[in-house]
Amino acid sequence: MATKRTQGSRGGSGKGRKPDNMTSRTVKAKSTRARPAVRSAARAVGSSSASARGRSDGGMLTRADLKGNGWTDGMIKRLLGDPDKIGEKGSNGFSGPHLYSPDRVREIEEGSEFQNELSKSRERSRAQQENMREREYPDVISRSVLKKWGWTDALIDRHLGEPDELGKNPISSSGPDVKLYRKERVRKIEQTPDVREALENVQLRRKGATATSGKKAASPAKRSGRAKTASRSTGRSDSNRVNASGGKSLVIVESPAKARTVGQILGRKYVVTASQGHVRDLPKGKMGVDLDNDFEPSYVTMRDKMPLVKEIKRAGDEAANIYLATDPDREGEAISWHLQTAAGWGDLENNSPKRVVFHEITKDAVEEAFKHPREIDMKLVNAQQARRILDRLVGYQISPLLGKRVQRGLSAGRVQSVALRLVTDREKDIQAFIPEESWTLDAQLHKESDQPTRASLFPAALHSLKGSRRRLTIPVEAEARQYEAELKEAAYTVADVRKREVRQRPAAPFTTSTLQQEAGRKLRFTAQRTMSVAQQLYEGLSVGSEGSVGLITYMRTDSTQVADTAIQEARQYIREKYGRDYLPDKPRAYRTRTKAAQEAHEAIRPTAIGRSPDSLKPYLSSDQFRLYGLIWARMLASQMADARSDATTVNIDAACKPGSQIGSQIGSQPGASGDAGRVFNFRATGSVLKFPGFRTLYMEGKDEGDEEDNPNSLPELTAGDKLNCQQLEANQHFTQPPPRFTEATLVKAMEERGIGRPSTYAPTIGVLLARNYVAKEQISLHPTDLGKTVSDLLTEYFTDIMDPDFTAQMEEKLDEVSQGDQDWVPMLHEFYGSFARHLDNANENMPRVKPEDEATDETCENCGKSMVIKTGRFGRFMACTGYPQCKTTRQIKADNSDAGADADAETDEICEQCGKSMLLKTGRFGKFIACSDYPRCKNTHPMKTGASCPLCDGDLVERGSRRGVFYGCSRYPECKYTNNRRPLPEPCPECEGLMVANRDGSIACTVCAWKGAPPPAEREQELATV
Repeated sequence: MATKRTQGSRGGSGKGRKPDNMTSRTVKAKSTRARPAVRSAARAVGSSSASARGRSDGGMLTRADLKGNGWTDGMIKRLLGDPDKIGEKGSNGFSGPHLYSPDRVREIEEGSEFQNELSKSRERSRAQQENMREREYPDVISRSVLKKWGWTDALIDRHLGEPDELGKNPISSSGPDVKLYRKERVRKIEQTPDVREALENVQLRRKGATATSGKKAASPAKRSGRAKTASRSTGRSDSNRVNASGGKSLVIVESPAKARTVGQILGRKYVVTASQGHVRDLPKGKMGVDLDNDFEPSYVTMRDKMPLVKEIKRAGDEAANIYLATDPDREGEAISWHLQTAAGWGDLENNSPKRVVFHEITKDAVEEAFKHPREIDMKLVNAQQARRILDRLVGYQISPLLGKRVQRGLSAGRVQSVALRLVTDREKDIQAFIPEESWTLDAQLHKESDQPTRASLFPAALHSLKGSRRRLTIPVEAEARQYEAELKEAAYTVADVRKREVRQRPAAPFTTSTLQQEAGRKLRFTAQRTMSVAQQLYEGLSVGSEGSVGLITYMRTDSTQVADTAIQEARQYIREKYGRDYLPDKPRAYRTRTKAAQEAHEAIRPTAIGRSPDSLKPYLSSDQFRLYGLIWARMLASQMADARSDATTVNIDAACKPGSQIGSQIGSQPGASGDAGRVFNFRATGSVLKFPGFRTLYMEGKDEGDEEDNPNSLPELTAGDKLNCQQLEANQHFTQPPPRFTEATLVKAMEERGIGRPSTYAPTIGVLLARNYVAKEQISLHPTDLGKTVSDLLTEYFTDIMDPDFTAQMEEKLDEVSQGDQDWVPMLHEFYGSFARHLDNANENMPRVKPEDEATDETCENCGKSMVIKTGRFGRFMACTGYPQCKTTRQIKADNSDAGADADAETDEICEQCGKSMLLKTGRFGKFIACSDYPRCKNTHPMKTGASCPLCDGDLVERGSRRGVFYGCSRYPECKYTNNRRPLPEPCPECEGLMVANRDGSIACTVCAWKGAPPPAEREQELATV
């Protein structure tokens, strides 16, 4: 008799096969180590190894099948009694499984007795779990207990955020602490509509029931039939399904998160779905622009979006009305137009789609937008088309040329390449800079009547000879020493004291550029990280009883205008919170400083000032809380009163003793006639803050090289006061080269020069880093040798394209197209005529250039020769200089800094062992976090991905091995979960499961069948203008 396969065995015959008498504990242990995709597939089918065995016995159901649908042992005994059949005995001699007829089971399940028993069983289970919950912790709840109550890792991270405290690990004393959450806070959040609905859906999925409320759970027999039917389907993923819209209005937005928030606002009369970004674009395999036919673009529906477009078209054909509610900018307008065209709605007469625009996702804004729908604005669409075609003409024709003349895999772009030139030109300025030496004489003075204490001393610097307006310059040390000797016994007297009031105005509310700059300065966020978090705040998050709501206005804007209602709300809050003194007489209005601001957007601001950061902290992640706090404080401070200071300048006479002048060089200074007893002028400056005004709440950050405020506090001085000199010192100074760009200052430079637009700043910098044109050291951007080579070649052969002023002029022409002042086709003809000539010249004359290899101090383990860093098609790698005799290579991180450079970067983490700051370091297997107090403190941990382990409450971290990078649980070895695909912090929009990034650029859920494109913040790099 053939031995049946058990779950956990390899199956088949041969070496390594497990016997059938494997214990249930062993089977369970092996099954828990199954891959998530395998486990999810098993759940989807609704069967276990036992059910598979039962189906082999004529479709009968096992006790395991019944328990999977809510049956208990007692219910089976009372309601079903004896089995209808006993399965075949196994090789171990034990009796076979009890088997039950699906028809009999179905008949009993449809009866009222079964439903009553099932309800009582669930109540008992809930009561037991509640008792266990109370016994385990009286006031707090662990993640494991939360999961028993239906919470998933994604729900915990999204709605509960960081734990309220840490508890001792019950499994291992050396293991990580247990994350605990306050019961009061958990129960409060559980009552919110979003969380309550999500928990109910999780419970239904776990029971194998449908997600539709009010329906009875399907029997195992019906569920098995549905699973077979689904397996024979065309493979349409859940992400492409659109709810039926018969008789309702269909609303289309970009992302699932935005769809949830808008859907909650609009109610049941509307079906809200997401296009998940663009659905049409120029083809990937060819240029897709007809140069001989007025640059006619050949758009194609993206392959992965075809099922979604089909579903949207079906829903639109059934809907009473169609609304296109994509983002309120050119890109959003183009997405709406592409949706309308792809679905074939452009020719509809009676039910043509309507365009609705709102700059914040709040009830009032959304409802107001739906009261005033409009047609698609083709001026905005044409401006976006022109930009997309310009970028395709440049990138699609220059990039292959670089691949032939430099190396494969390189790219060029209309905005990207100019940004690269800014970085390389700055590096050239730094390398060519020659520092100039100068000296100053600095004195520490105090009033003659005071003791020389730290509080009474104040600094003053030599300024000029008395009676001369020209400031003294001291170029060399010898001259400084002569002045020092002459002033050694000088008598110091206050000549005059000048005071004036200085007012400091608050900064304007954020634009995209200033938000990226300030988040970089204060939060150390990259531009892309800033935009990703801002997108989450804009699209909506669940905030307690309010449900899902957009917390900030649209985050891609170059306008500083603010709605009157928001200004009045801010002024009311200031009056109540800080008092009338902090409120200016009139509301403040700010003018946009950029050369050509786009459509009339608002500045980035909170949708409700009353939602203070502290009130939202329980509902936001760490990044969301910090960025929201920045936006909230900036907006509120922009409507507060000026800060007022008293700026004081004190002129001090330093009378030298007769005959104290030494040397001949002094006479070269203006006014130096060689007379004895000369008088010099020292100058002391200070500032005293009289009224803090907006500075109570917010102060704008500064970049390297910006002039610092003068915080010196001076004592009360009057003309004629005698002073004593405690110390006189000659100090050497050198002029400094211009600082290297950071992401913040590069964004600022791009905005000031008119290069790109708010939507392109972050993806442009991302491309420069990804292509290895630019490397990051700490927070500074350094051009690599490859970046310098590419920039120099493009600057020589494509003068216009690489000219920042020319690029800015193109942006102005695109603005004119968006306003209807210029036709986009003639503009493209004008551009392409000159560009084609440059392209022909480059094809003929551009030389082949091989980037130099970067030297390292590494040696080859096989032949002992030195290793160098090379750049290949798939990034940077380390190779032996003995090639081709020795072909040894090693993997390195693509964003490593130059060999030998210290790449340690600061983080916002604090060491839990010693309290010192943690650093980002790079080791043999990639990046990791380590304590800055090494070697005294050797605390380290891997890089976190932001995602939680689906098997436990640990974090998923990046790890490395000889085979490359993989991702595993931070609680290893207690939890051995691993995944080769990069986990994403955002949960699945369908089931809240773990999401991962695929190699083809798509993202997918590891639990359900959802698969789709990255969220708009990630897709910007692919589709935005770079």
